[in-house]
Amino acid sequence: MIAFTSMNPCAPKRALPNYSQSPNLVGLTHDKLTAQLQSLGVPERALKMRTRQVWHWLYHRGVRSFDDMTNVSKELRALLCSSARIGRPEVIREQISKDGTRKWLLRFDDGEEVETVFIPEDDRGTLCVSSQVGCTLNCTFCHTGTQKLVRNLGPAEIVGQLLVARDALGEWPSPPDGRLVSNIVLMGMGEPMYNFDNVAEAVKIMMDGEGLSLSKRRITLSTAGVVPIMARCGDELGVNLAVSLHAVTDQVRDQIVPLNRKYPIAELMAACRAYPGLNNARRITFEYIMLKGINDSDADARKLIKLLKDCPAKVNLIPFNPWPGVAYETSDPDTIKRFSDMVYAAGISAPVRKTRGQDIMAACGQLKSDSVRLSRADRDRAAATANP
Repeated sequence: MIAFTSMNPCAPKRALPNYSQSPNLVGLTHDKLTAQLQSLGVPERALKMRTRQVWHWLYHRGVRSFDDMTNVSKELRALLCSSARIGRPEVIREQISKDGTRKWLLRFDDGEEVETVFIPEDDRGTLCVSSQVGCTLNCTFCHTGTQKLVRNLGPAEIVGQLLVARDALGEWPSPPDGRLVSNIVLMGMGEPMYNFDNVAEAVKIMMDGEGLSLSKRRITLSTAGVVPIMARCGDELGVNLAVSLHAVTDQVRDQIVPLNRKYPIAELMAACRAYPGLNNARRITFEYIMLKGINDSDADARKLIKLLKDCPAKVNLIPFNPWPGVAYETSDPDTIKRFSDMVYAAGISAPVRKTRGQDIMAACGQLKSDSVRLSRADRDRAAATANP
C-alpha cells in the first residue's frame, strides 16, 4: 500500500515568509533559540519565558504555525510569522507495508532527500532516523552504502524526521505514556558518528523533558565502528550503543565493512569495553548480518562468543535482506537458528531479528531503495496526481 501526502498538508494561516532567508526555529538548542528570539527584539526580561513557551509549542504541541501559539503575544506571533519559520522536511511519499511498517521519503530545503522508517510493535514503536544524505562506508551487503555521501544532515533535519512521524501518526501533544513513537534508532542512512556534532544537538533536543521528552534509554545510536568518537557518544549523550559488527575476523570484515581497515576488530572491541556506563544492565547491541557461506559457520559462532567475552553484549542476528544486483544470499533458516542457539548457550542473548517492511524496501540495509531509482519528476507527478 502506497499513500501520497501533500507537500504542505498544514499550510500556515499567514503568508509564508521567504524560506531561503527566514531562520528555522526547529533544531535550535535552548540557548540558540533564546539568542534567535533576542535577535528579533524580545526584551531581556521576557526571554526565558518566551523561549520556554515557543519550545513547548514546537516540541510538545507540534504546531506548524506561529498563529497556533495561543499564549504567545499577538505582537510576537506576528513578528515570528514575518521573520522566522517552523520548518519540516517535505513528505514526498509515504509507503505502508502489509506489516504496518511505514516509510517516508523526505525532501529538504536544498532538494536533497532521505528515507525514514517507523516500525510498530506490540510493546513499542521504533523510528529509524537518517543522519546523512547517502553514506560513505560502502558496506558491500548494504543497499544504502551504494549511494554516495552527499552531505551531513543538520539538527533541524534530524529532529524534523521525528516531527514528521508524529504528524503522520497524529501524536500531538506529546503524550507522557503509551506513545506510538517510543524509541529512536539512529540506524537509517549514513554513519551517525561521522556527523556527531549535529546528531548530538538533535538527540539532546529529543531528550529535553520540556518537549519531546524521550529517555536516553530509548535512543540508540548505531555505528560501524568509528572508534575515536564512541567515548564521546557515551560521555555526552549516554544513549544506547549499537555496533554493526557483521564479522569476527579482520579478513572478512575488511571485505564487507571497509571501515574495518581503519579501525580493526581489536581496536573496536577495546572501545566497546571502554564505553561509558557499560554494565550488564546496559549492554552494547552488536548487529550481525547473516550471509550465507560468509560469516555463518559454527566456527564463526565460536569466534563471536570468544570476541564478546567480558563485554556486556546482546547480538542481533539479522537475516540478510537482498536487493537487486547484490551478490550475497541469506543464510538458511536452520543455519541461523543453530548460530543463535550456540551464542545463547554461551550466555549471550542472540535473538533473530524479524524482517519488517521488506515489501516496501524499508528493511535493514535497504534504505537507498526505489527513492533513488525513481526520477524526481516521476515522484512529483505521482504526488500531484494524488493531491490535485
